[in-house]
Amino acid sequence: MSARHVISFPIDGQRFNFRVAAIIVADDHVLICREDDDDYCMLPGGRVELGEDSRLSLTREIAEELALPADVGALLATSESFYRREDQDFHEVGFFYRVDLPGQAPDGKSPWLKRFDEGHDLSFHWVPLAGDALESYNLLPAWLPEFLRRRTGELTHVVDDKRSRA
Repeated sequence: MSARHVISFPIDGQRFNFRVAAIIVADDHVLICREDDDDYCMLPGGRVELGEDSRLSLTREIAEELALPADVGALLATSESFYRREDQDFHEVGFFYRVDLPGQAPDGKSPWLKRFDEGHDLSFHWVPLAGDALESYNLLPAWLPEFLRRRTGELTHVVDDKRSRA
């Protein structure tokens, strides 16, 4: 097996990431994930590997993180995000796909699923789309809660620039 290389690299004090994420909605809830050492949540997914197309990357990430069969559907959004975290500036390109988890739905448990992946404890939660629960969980990027609530089914492109300007 050849070496795997995620598309994430530093350049002059900045970091570029190419990330894929799953929009998994069931019974008006969306599945989100929190890593054990983060104060924010994200959609399930991860970084694309060199030589891998984004749909295959998301299929691999779902298998690694959830260990469940998944149907990766349509591309719903792309994003260009600029933000600062851990004293580093990030430029992240993201692809967000609709994903179905056959036979899986919110069951009232929180977390719904706990898994260990790449040195981290991951907690997965079904969070209602209505109300402010997504903001309470600090789902990032910050444009996602509103996007998820108003899903139109049309491909959307978002540029989200959180860099401070002097």
